[in-house]
Amino acid sequence: MKKNSINTTKNFGFGTQIRRSPFFEATVKWGAKGFSVYNHMYIPRDFGDPEENFWNLVNCAILCDVSVERQVEITGPDAKKFIQFLIPRDISKCAVGQCKYVLLTDENGGILNDPVLLRLGKNRFWLSLADSDILLWAKGVAVNSDMNVKLCEPDVSPLQLQGPKSREIIGMLFGQEIADLAYYRLKKTEILGIPVVVSRTGWSSELGYEIFLCDGSKGTILWDKIMEIGAPVGLKPGHTSTIRRVEGAMLSYHADVNSSYNPFELGLDRLVDLNKQEDFIGKSALKKIKKHGIQKKQIGLIIECAPLNRPNNEFWEIKKDGKKIGKITSAVYSPRLRKNIALAMVDVKFACLGSYLEVKINNKLFNCRQVELPFYDPQKKLTKQ
Repeated sequence: MKKNSINTTKNFGFGTQIRRSPFFEATVKWGAKGFSVYNHMYIPRDFGDPEENFWNLVNCAILCDVSVERQVEITGPDAKKFIQFLIPRDISKCAVGQCKYVLLTDENGGILNDPVLLRLGKNRFWLSLADSDILLWAKGVAVNSDMNVKLCEPDVSPLQLQGPKSREIIGMLFGQEIADLAYYRLKKTEILGIPVVVSRTGWSSELGYEIFLCDGSKGTILWDKIMEIGAPVGLKPGHTSTIRRVEGAMLSYHADVNSSYNPFELGLDRLVDLNKQEDFIGKSALKKIKKHGIQKKQIGLIIECAPLNRPNNEFWEIKKDGKKIGKITSAVYSPRLRKNIALAMVDVKFACLGSYLEVKINNKLFNCRQVELPFYDPQKKLTKQ
């Protein structure tokens, strides 16, 4: 892609309170045309046509600045014990060099964040966050505990290299040992003397890696090096694909999940171990919910209307027999499936595969049919290959 030489300081400005990532200048140079705010930071949202970005991802590879996935680092003799108290998932068998998708719940069982947990050492962990202020939450928990832990936000900024060519590109960058990382495993390494952590994770539902820069002064150097190596095999700069993440039923915090939802409503029972010996925040509440049942449930929908020209930017009402029974949380047109696909939260009484509901879009009602999630690659074969 032709580099963009515009003056970044004049073209984008949310104010000095919004942080720029170490890759900000590089992303603009390589064609970023628009940004939004996530975790109090700029995130590139526009590298041109979203459909082209989608096809670049699923056919080859894209490089995304996801520094907004801020890290909470937890160290100290009680680090593992503290993590066990923060999350419902049992991590007793999580080895050094392993990652886990986890939830953080509040005292009512509501979901505060759905980060990836990375274990870098015996007593060193990172929580790679979605869009909420978990460092503040964790500090509040720590100061009221008797555990010997230290919490901070380290100088760590992730990139995502995602798509079927990502393994080939990682091999050219770091060697075959890193390219052969198993799913949800990590390894420390370096490139051009720059310290990084590489993990087999990502927010794309495709084969992919995350590259965690551990020296914020080297952002442009790292970005340019990855593009230099990857461009000959088709790597493009890009942004996280709403199309692909909805196809894969991947949750977006504040859209599809927040503290008013519990894990059982989202089908995330596997991330809750009510039988683990250790206590955790929300355990009592989640036991009650499990016993009495859920009131609402996430479902997948096919919306029967003309192709949506953009993802929804508001929650669309879902109705049954004229009565509101839920809302669309994420909706987009999938050019691969040639369908409008959506994630929704509805009254559990109306969650029934194959049944029809109605969705209100711009004051018009359209039929929508309930289908299984995820919409594409239900066995997650692409991510795990």
